[in-house]
Amino acid sequence: MKKIISTSDAPKAIATYSQAVEANGMLFISGQIAIDPSTSKLVEGGIEEQTRQVMKNIGAILHEAGYTYRDVVKTVCLLSDMANYSKVNTIYGTYFTEDPPARAAYAVVALPLGSLIEIEAVASR
Repeated sequence: MKKIISTSDAPKAIATYSQAVEANGMLFISGQIAIDPSTSKLVEGGIEEQTRQVMKNIGAILHEAGYTYRDVVKTVCLLSDMANYSKVNTIYGTYFTEDPPARAAYAVVALPLGSLIEIEAVASR
């Protein structure tokens, strides 16, 4: 049985999807971009500010569902420019300080609303 997870501490979906879905002890978090949930706008600044906001949004969804960053087993990072990989990795690493999840990273042509980064995550209990 699946359970839809939603929190006002993360951006509302901008299309037909849920913030996250929990099923069989696993949490599937939809790709998060750097939208500030208090303004519903993309955060100002560059890749560092956007990466921090994306991770904050993921954290809010994890918290709402009763998970933590330590429960994340897989992420997929989508970057508008692979030249930002090192900066993203440095910030990302502050959220996963030990036993980091499996991860894939891809450069893409474009992301919603002109975001520089999008990250999706899967967590498990």
